[in-house]
Amino acid sequence: MSRPRKCRRVCDFPQTVTFLPGNLKTKTSEIILTVDEYESIRLIDKEGLSQEQCGDFMQVARTTVQQIYASARKKLANMLVDGLPLRIEGGDYRLCNGGSQARGCSNCYKQKFNQQYAKPKGEAMMRIAVTYENGDVFQHFGHTKQFKVYDVENGKIVSSEIIDTNGSGHGALAGVLSSLHVDALICGGIGGGAQAALAAAGIQLYGGVSGSVDQAAQSLAAGSLNFDPNVRCDHHDHQGGDHACGDHGCGHHSCG
Repeated sequence: MSRPRKCRRVCDFPQTVTFLPGNLKTKTSEIILTVDEYESIRLIDKEGLSQEQCGDFMQVARTTVQQIYASARKKLANMLVDGLPLRIEGGDYRLCNGGSQARGCSNCYKQKFNQQYAKPKGEAMMRIAVTYENGDVFQHFGHTKQFKVYDVENGKIVSSEIIDTNGSGHGALAGVLSSLHVDALICGGIGGGAQAALAAAGIQLYGGVSGSVDQAAQSLAAGSLNFDPNVRCDHHDHQGGDHACGDHGCGHHSCG
């Protein structure tokens, strides 16, 4: 007897379930996007969650999320390229019972995440994140796999923790930091798009920093950190050649 498929948790049923091409004149086959596939697109592409975070929210394994997400993206590509109608229906899912009133709520996940990493109360409290690799400031923001996060109170570090980014790329990292309630980021090289995302999230940037993450955080807490206010890392491939990043160094790529 085959193993029953585990229902995927979906926050709310989509508001719009049918999409038709504007120039559709004859009846044609339609693409069926299941509700759980829709949810993976919403969580990963719209809300900026990693696949691991998406799996946590939907209460399935990351490998299952990968399969659901890959299937959904394939169907969306066929719809766009071939101009086919799309309908959202079916699938193995159960609606979220988290009690959120907002439609499309990733709030069920975010509330859990925010409680776990809530900033402690206190006067002059500040939270600093540093791109982290083996104790040093990692030199390319968009590829960082870990942040070391420090809580600073009245100019002194009172706690620290290493947080995995769970595979989040350039576009989602600012969201990760925002969810962590970070006030300031210390890093090496960073591109213009990421800088804009950080600014939109209200996160102060201190780029062009290298060396020990602990020393960098302590220096920022004391107001004595040396950083480059004009830091830039476009991370262009330049036909695969390795090259250095100006004064701050990205390891294998050039920063214009």
